[in-house]
Amino acid sequence: MYIKSLEIKNFRNYEDFSIEFDKNLNIIIGKNAQGKTNLIEAVFLSSIGKSFRTSKENDLIKFGEENAIVRVSAEKKVIDTRVEIFIRKNFKKAIKKDGNTVRKTSELIDNIIIVIFSPEDLKIVKDEPEKRRKFIDRELAQIKPSYYNCLSAYKKILMQRNAYLKEDRVDDDILLIWDRQLVDYGSSLMKMRKEFIDKINIFSGKIHDNITNRKENLKITYDSNIKFSVDEKEQREIFKNAMENSLSTDKKMRTTTRGPHKDDMSFFVNSVNVRNFGSQGQQRTCALSLKLAELDFIKEETGEKGILLLDDVMSELDEERRNYLIRSLKENQIFVTATDLDENLVNNYSSAKVIEISNGCGTNFIDI
Repeated sequence: MYIKSLEIKNFRNYEDFSIEFDKNLNIIIGKNAQGKTNLIEAVFLSSIGKSFRTSKENDLIKFGEENAIVRVSAEKKVIDTRVEIFIRKNFKKAIKKDGNTVRKTSELIDNIIIVIFSPEDLKIVKDEPEKRRKFIDRELAQIKPSYYNCLSAYKKILMQRNAYLKEDRVDDDILLIWDRQLVDYGSSLMKMRKEFIDKINIFSGKIHDNITNRKENLKITYDSNIKFSVDEKEQREIFKNAMENSLSTDKKMRTTTRGPHKDDMSFFVNSVNVRNFGSQGQQRTCALSLKLAELDFIKEETGEKGILLLDDVMSELDEERRNYLIRSLKENQIFVTATDLDENLVNNYSSAKVIEISNGCGTNFIDI
């Protein structure tokens, strides 16, 4: 799978821009605040219909304009695809896939699969649990419609329950209606998350082993807020009991204190918790192993080679990790943003395209 072309109109600081990409390596260079990240943000939109930077769609429209358009064409293993996104100020965006209107975002799932790797991702090990849950949700929602639908339903019910808990008078019988649904959807989420992390643990462990020349053993575990059981019936019973036991606390705190929305994941290197006791170098290596494991997981689950967006991340890695990244990604299409051209990066690929950006315009295109 690879992105063939991109067309954008009135998107961020771009007025009217189109380009054909190299199927291997695309390096987007330019000074800061010229539109490098905006370009790969437009590419990312084609995967799940959402930005990785903001939830405010009006921010995607060029200042002074009323609408924006993004068109992405991609070649896949079986059939090519084209995604068009129409964004209107203060209106719900419209999406078309292969000429057909997309009614639900879930219809984009497993169409164009993209992994984004930014400097923020290097902090995933030590940052708050919400960042790690977001990583799990983004990855699974992109390739599993069942997970996306389950997560959406769980979040909707959770929001309704939390809103009700903030009212002056709370009826336990009404809460019970939401609790039953949270148990059903939440148990399914836990099962899929556990399966995902178990696979990611295997993939990332092998990668980490190679990066550190077998000096470090990485283990990633699923820290479920509610005790996990492989038996689905037992899992629902455990979840149900947890909700019942936390009822008085929930009413006092006026929010739902138990469930997958409180889940986390832990990283251990040579049996030591890296979040609490690891060096910054170890934390970054774990993050790199995790992101590369995403691509292996995608390939196993879908048969497609995911597309990787490296947003200003090369400058954040030391030479050893940078070289490993370059060597290990030759099967995937890569987009790299940087202020300067890395000759070592170019020399490791049979073909590449260098795109120089200045104030939302492509000033120079070089096919190598």
